[in-house]
Amino acid sequence: MTHLGCSLLSCGVVDDRHFEMEDYQGAIARWCPGCGDHSILTAMQRLLEEEQLKPEQTVFVSGIGCSSRFPHYMKTYGFHGLHGRAIPAATGIKLERPDLDVFVTMGDGDCCSIGAGHWIHAIRYNVDMVVLLLDNNMYGLTKGQTSPTTPATFPSNTQPYGSYLEALNPLTATLGVTNASFVAQTAEWIPAHLFETLKAAYHHKGFAFVRILQRCPVYTEKIYEDAVRQPDAIEMLIHDDGIHIPDLDEIYKNQIIHDPGNLDEARRLAEPFDRFRLGIFYRNEKRPRYEDLRRLPVRTAEEKVELLNQEFDRYAV
Repeated sequence: MTHLGCSLLSCGVVDDRHFEMEDYQGAIARWCPGCGDHSILTAMQRLLEEEQLKPEQTVFVSGIGCSSRFPHYMKTYGFHGLHGRAIPAATGIKLERPDLDVFVTMGDGDCCSIGAGHWIHAIRYNVDMVVLLLDNNMYGLTKGQTSPTTPATFPSNTQPYGSYLEALNPLTATLGVTNASFVAQTAEWIPAHLFETLKAAYHHKGFAFVRILQRCPVYTEKIYEDAVRQPDAIEMLIHDDGIHIPDLDEIYKNQIIHDPGNLDEARRLAEPFDRFRLGIFYRNEKRPRYEDLRRLPVRTAEEKVELLNQEFDRYAV
């Protein structure tokens, strides 16, 4: 086997590339017109431009669902996996290649139903990655079945008289898991808040979980309609260690000063309320990260290839 070539930096070459948003744009997005995923895609490309993330060192991982088309629309590395299995794939990537920036995009079914076991344990592992839950409260790709976050009594193709159960709350679920280190909520129809939340999640060292309230114009248009049309339906969590966008103060007047370091208060604020609360609920970078506890030896590409060759030689005929 041939040795891998050196990177620009390891070869002593100065990498003076500058990236524009267009440099991160992959295939043309095929989501429905009016889908909130378009706004999230734009915010993510804007984040990559501001942070000047190298496409070859950035990875987007997804499972199955409307949101899981995300890797196809980013001009970076990507992995489109199985339903509910995005997080274990992303964990493997990050543990083996800690130098990469890893992002995970999941829908509410992908994360909170078939992928729930992986989601819960990944919070406990606290591996350094950004995990986005694009929550439209419905299975959209498979044409409108009840999901774990569908509000009670909201009709769907599988429960036409309304969902029987109260919706699962991704915020309280995440905050209740041992070793949770970053939990936030934002909305795709408030671009400034969406961007600042993604930015805060990216800079967090650990498992950054962001629930994004996301409109589906086909199946769940009514769920967030009041919140879009009436700013009083939104309550902003603001703090010097959280997110505060003064330009939004005149629009969103309902505000709570919340210290993201207060876990008990974060859990209280995450409980169901008559307004949608947006902001950073909890942040704690002192939580242990699995990659630090595991302490795997750091090896060069050449050393990894040599180890692979040694393993192959064991089975040579």
